[in-house]
Amino acid sequence: MQYLLLIYRSDAEYGRMSADDRKAVTTEYGAYTQSIIQSGHFKAGDGLQPVSTATTVRVRDGKTMTTDGPFAETREQLGGYYLVEAKDLDTALGLAARIPGAKTGSIEVRPVMIYDNPR
Repeated sequence: MQYLLLIYRSDAEYGRMSADDRKAVTTEYGAYTQSIIQSGHFKAGDGLQPVSTATTVRVRDGKTMTTDGPFAETREQLGGYYLVEAKDLDTALGLAARIPGAKTGSIEVRPVMIYDNPR
């Protein structure tokens, strides 16, 4: 089964990090990513630009509306994700616990929807 591991962090805290600290985080994520590639769990993943670069799209009564930047004021923002293949939720939770961002932010683990494919 596939699970999406959503990485939440504080953009403000990340922005206050020194260049050396950001490099250390990048190195730690690189090592984690290589470990799940080698274990066969990795399907996809990437970091995201800060929430200030986001645009939210809504369609109401046929009219498209866009809002720049974050929609809700929260302490943590979606900073990246991994799509993994895991035999069960416990395995996915174990993979999530090893993500470097779990130490300072949070990781949401969500099963990917399986759609029936009628023929």
